[in-house]
Parts: sequence; C-alpha cells; structure tokens
Amino acid sequence: MCYDVAIIGAGVIGALTARELSKYNLKTVLLEATNDVAMGASKANSGIVHAGFDAKPGTLKAKLNVKGCEMMQKVCRDLSVPYKKNGSLVVAFSEEEMKTVQELYERGLANGVPDMKVLNKDELKAMEPNLSDDVFGALDAESAGIVCPYELTIAATENAVTNGVEFRRNFKVESIAFEDGVFSVKSAEGEIKTKYIVDAAGAHSDDIAKMIGDDCVELIIRRGEYFILDKAVGNMVSHTIFQCPTKMGKGILVSPTVDGNLLIGPTAEDIDDKHNTATTADGFNTIKTYSVKSCPAVSTRNAITSFTGLRAHPVNDDFILGPSKVNSQFIHASGIESPGLTSAPAIAEYLTDIITSAIGEVKKNDEFNGKREDVFRFRHATDEEKMTAIAKNPAYGRIVCRCETITEGEIIDAINAPAGARDVDGVKRRTRAGMGRCQGGFCGSKVVEILARELGCEINDITKFGNGSNILFDKTK
Repeated sequence: MCYDVAIIGAGVIGALTARELSKYNLKTVLLEATNDVAMGASKANSGIVHAGFDAKPGTLKAKLNVKGCEMMQKVCRDLSVPYKKNGSLVVAFSEEEMKTVQELYERGLANGVPDMKVLNKDELKAMEPNLSDDVFGALDAESAGIVCPYELTIAATENAVTNGVEFRRNFKVESIAFEDGVFSVKSAEGEIKTKYIVDAAGAHSDDIAKMIGDDCVELIIRRGEYFILDKAVGNMVSHTIFQCPTKMGKGILVSPTVDGNLLIGPTAEDIDDKHNTATTADGFNTIKTYSVKSCPAVSTRNAITSFTGLRAHPVNDDFILGPSKVNSQFIHASGIESPGLTSAPAIAEYLTDIITSAIGEVKKNDEFNGKREDVFRFRHATDEEKMTAIAKNPAYGRIVCRCETITEGEIIDAINAPAGARDVDGVKRRTRAGMGRCQGGFCGSKVVEILARELGCEINDITKFGNGSNILFDKTK
C-alpha cells in the first residue's frame, strides 16, 4: 500500500496535522520513533498559550501564534482537553524594562493581538499581590492561556486515529529514497511508501531533511529545565508571570498549570547533544534565583519533580514551514520552538492547505468527527457520577493513585484508547497516575501489573518509556 501522506513525528504538530488531514479522503500515517506520542518537546514545555506579542511582525511565528491562540479554546473543547484562559503578565523591574514592556505592547498591536494593556505597579499588585514589591509595572495580555501539551497531543492523535489515520510507534526513520514520485521510508521495523512527507520530527527534523539531500534546516538545540511545585501552592499566582525577555527566550516564568500545580522555569542553554535531558544543580539555582525575583513566596521546598525539555531553535528565528527546494513533495515543519504549542492548530491548517493544494482535487471525509468523547475523570466527577460509573464498571471504584485520585478503570481506559498507553509514562501522561507528591512511589507497581494484564504480556516486558527501560527483570522470591 502507498500512503498519500506520512507524517514523521508524533508531537503536537504531527498529531494536529494528522487530525487536520483526516478531514479529507487521504491515506495518512503518523510515524513515531519512540513508544508513544508526545515524547519530545511536546511532553516537556511550559504549556503556555501565548497571546502573540513576542514574535517579529510579518513572520510566520507572529501570524500563526495569533491565529493559533484564537483557535486553541475551540480545539481543546472539541478534543475534551482542559484549557484555561488565565492571561499573562510580562513584569518589569525598572523604568528601563518598562520601555521593553511598551515595545512588546506595540509589537502585539502590529501582530493583531487583542485585549492588551500596560499596567502600573498599583494595578499589577492589585491583580497579583504575591508579586515582588520591586515591580514597576507589566504588560497584561488577556487572551493568553494554559493547556497541558501532552494531553493535547494525545487527544489529537486519538481523534486522528478514530478518523482513519494509521499510527505506527517505534518506527525510527533510518533512510528515505525517492523514485517515480513516491518516497520509500525505511526503519528497523519495516518500510512504508508515501507520496508526501511532513517532517515534524522536532529536534531531529534537520536529520530527516538531510535524508533527501536538503540541508536548509539549521537548528540550535536549546535545553530548558523546569520544576513542578505541589498543588498546595498552585494558586500563588493566577496569571502566567513572565519577566522581560532576552535573546535566549522568554526567561524564567511562574505559572499555574491546568492541573493545579505551580510551574517554574525554564532555563535556556544551547547544547550539542539532542538527547541530553539531564537536570542540573546550575539549572536549579538559576530557576530558584529568578522565580523568587518575580514572586518571593516561591519555594523550591514545594517541588515534587523536575524535568528538562529540548527545543529546536531555528537560526533564522522563524518557523520553517513549506515544501523543500530539493523535493516539493517533502514538507518542512521544523524549528517549531515557542510559541509552537500555541501555533500548532494554525500550523496544522497551514500544512494541510499546502498538501491538499499540491494534490489537487481532494474529497472531504464525510465521516469525519472532530469531537473526542470526554475522558472520565473520577477526581472531577460528582458523587452521583461516581456511583453511576462504579455500577457500570467496578474498576472505577478502586483507587490506584491516591495522590491524584486515579482509578483502575481510568488506567484501563487509557491503555485501551485509540493509540493507547503501552508503558508506565504513557499511563502517567493520560491519567496523571504517578504525577502527585509521591511521584508513583505507591501506585507504580500496580500500574505495571495493570499494563501487563491489559496488554497480555509478561510483567517483565513492561517499560517506563519503551526503548529498553524495563522496570522488572526477574523474581527475587
């Protein structure tokens, strides 16, 4: 079989593009090198839906950021993904930084960002009393929001699969050949043929492009470390708090998450190793210093976990989107750093328009359903809803993760969903089992047992995140 489109990379860009393409009668396959979706930048970023005042006017970043922000709320509603329009504040600590705030305001106007205003100190402190007394003012962007990036990716993938897209995990592309208008894409898992390729491989998109002889994708890998703080301090601020940006990015932020925690970070360090996601003492100290500058009450004693994400910074400082000059059937989706998450719905439309225009007359998929059924979340259900669920399936009455109140029924649902979980981290991202204070210390072993049972495999075969990350090796007694 020859596919019409193969998307390489099941991050948020690949997943939403797959969903967008499923609106048409096209044979589409989503290829992922690892054991699950959202295993790159899409599982380790700030989760901020940016308003769009940062990007230089006239760039793809500016255009698609503002459009993506406008689209995000409906996309999340259709996919049953939690979203909160909490607004963002860029805080200044001097008169000089207030000039930067004014510049960002004017850039936002040029980009078409709605609902912005510049606040003085009194107005700012009235909105966010836990901010430092040293603040001078801020840019208030009401259209900004927060979303869970990996939950959005998972939901988009599920919806794409439901609408006919094929998902192939552990398909690490090793070579691409082109003959008679068709690509042959090979991995250790086999070979597929396709007429079009979308290169959405994140930090590895330059390597994929080079497989067709295209070296135009120039990326700098930028590492960013974060801390997640306990829900007990999750309401310390209500807005996403930025400091004035530098050439290395938007700086250390303090932000609530859609799940009720507090997020602080990221650092920004350019590195050569595309697999270096280590956390460091230097990163810890940087985050601590700058987050306290914004909000003195922040304490890393409340940290429950830390993580590192890698983002692919394009040397031209703009998204790389569109047909390759080497082969017009190869479509670049590279250099998607911040505000890539925000822009993702708009990028998916942009790429789909390119492909459908190139193919010509493409019929709509009359059976397309863009709605994803809401996932049952026991912790959010009413007592009546809980009793009804337990009556239908007693597994909803067995709490597995006490920190986050996640039931066995929810874990089973996550495993058996379209493109469902195949490892412990996959369950964690879909249900939050293991994301609480104990970080899986109590529920981890039970999750392993449920995975083995539902997947019909040996318990020793269950991994943390695929790729040989086995948890158990043999019995000791």
